[in-house]
Amino acid sequence: MRSIVDDLFETAYTGSLLAGVDEVGRGPLAGDVVTAAVILDPGRPIPGLRDSKKLSESRREELAILIRENALAWSVARASVAEIDEINILQASLLAMHRAVQGLDPQPEYVLVDGNRLPRWNYASEPVVKGDDRVPAIAAASILAKVQRDGELRELEQQYPGYGFAAHKGYPTAAHLQALQDLGVTPVHRRSFAPVKKRLQQA
Repeated sequence: MRSIVDDLFETAYTGSLLAGVDEVGRGPLAGDVVTAAVILDPGRPIPGLRDSKKLSESRREELAILIRENALAWSVARASVAEIDEINILQASLLAMHRAVQGLDPQPEYVLVDGNRLPRWNYASEPVVKGDDRVPAIAAASILAKVQRDGELRELEQQYPGYGFAAHKGYPTAAHLQALQDLGVTPVHRRSFAPVKKRLQQA
């Protein structure tokens, strides 16, 4: 059975209302999970789009500006730490993706989602494994989401000095785990995640 992704490679599919969706922040112990949805404009291509993790911070920042200026539509959304703890990180990520697509104007005709799971929605869509390196619209979404979340974690570093949020972005590095042990749990930590839950039990 053929898919839109097959068409992207074989016929250079450039549907004007094709949205790409990606998330950033499933693995960290702190902060919201952030998603983005992007409909690229076929008439205004953006060179250099690829998986945001494979780009330098400065290049991501540059591309994020180009995406916002040249995309047909873009939207950034999130699920909060409280929502992550309430419904689990997978469901929170899917919820945030849904919110990002709902925020697009115009609404997409088709949606490609990075990964192997789709939110429960009525959009014509399909998941694309490693889509952030295969589909330009998903790569654009990954860039917007990462730039947004990284900026928020730098702000959290100012609110909660000593945790190293600006450096590790909330991921469970040795430095973050040590800070969690030494300084305790903040309101932005995900209490349902094992290292945070363990620290709370020690308090």
